[in-house]
Amino acid sequence: MVRHEPDWETYRSFLAVMTEGSLSAAARKLALTQPTVGRHIDQLEAALALSLFTRSQAGLIPTQAARELQPHAQAMQSAAEALVRASSGAEAEERGVVRLTASVMIGGEVLPAILARFRENHPGIAIELVLSDQTQDLLRRDADIAVRMVRPKQEALVARKIGRIALGLFAHRRYLERHGTPKSLADVAEHALIGFDRETAVVRALRGIGLTLTRDMFALRCDADLAQLAALRAGYGLGVCQLGIARRDPDLVQVLPSAFRYELDMWLVMHRDLRNTRRMRLLFDHLTKELTAYVASSKSR
Repeated sequence: MVRHEPDWETYRSFLAVMTEGSLSAAARKLALTQPTVGRHIDQLEAALALSLFTRSQAGLIPTQAARELQPHAQAMQSAAEALVRASSGAEAEERGVVRLTASVMIGGEVLPAILARFRENHPGIAIELVLSDQTQDLLRRDADIAVRMVRPKQEALVARKIGRIALGLFAHRRYLERHGTPKSLADVAEHALIGFDRETAVVRALRGIGLTLTRDMFALRCDADLAQLAALRAGYGLGVCQLGIARRDPDLVQVLPSAFRYELDMWLVMHRDLRNTRRMRLLFDHLTKELTAYVASSKSR
């Protein structure tokens, strides 16, 4: 029997069902009809001679085979998206698409102004900005350029160290007027603290400078950095903030600057195969210049 090779559309529907949990939800996401998505799944199962989903009242439950297939389908999706980006502009032209990824905090608070200035000079280049605190795979081309807080280890990537971002302990002026300013780290425990719900890389970094933190210490527990910053600005309590971000708000006051301060590395990364693509190079160089200035500003508060 001749086995027909599945086409991309069947894998695309498969990924949508994996993430959405049902044929109807996948169909809405893909702007297709439910029967079409169901037919794609049937075609894929027949082509691969595998059972991918178990039908239940709760929806479609992926089989072990489906879970093993998912990362390979995701790699196909990344390659397809990279192909579209690559074809969006010639290598030497100032047009096309660049996919940029960064942490939620950097992407939400630091990059918008930087990208706005880039847009003024290069209006033919569109930016796809992906915000995630999970590391995107540049080798798989999930993104073209990444702002990272750890040094990449893959040899196929070009990495430039931007510098070290300084972080400190801050509170809104209103909070300090109501509750007073702590005079020592021991006093901090008497205040409302904004912190994590689950352990993060920042928490482990704090342990490295002798600060052992547990979630029970926090009056507000949240793993979303932007929500923590919003609570800090609202006067909820004391929280950690990048100095470069805090310096923009005169009502955020640094607390115990000599006793509580640590730094995180910042790296700018791209796949080395993209170095000669003009739009990639333009954005990479622009980010290098602007992020270097941002890091410098975090040292000067």
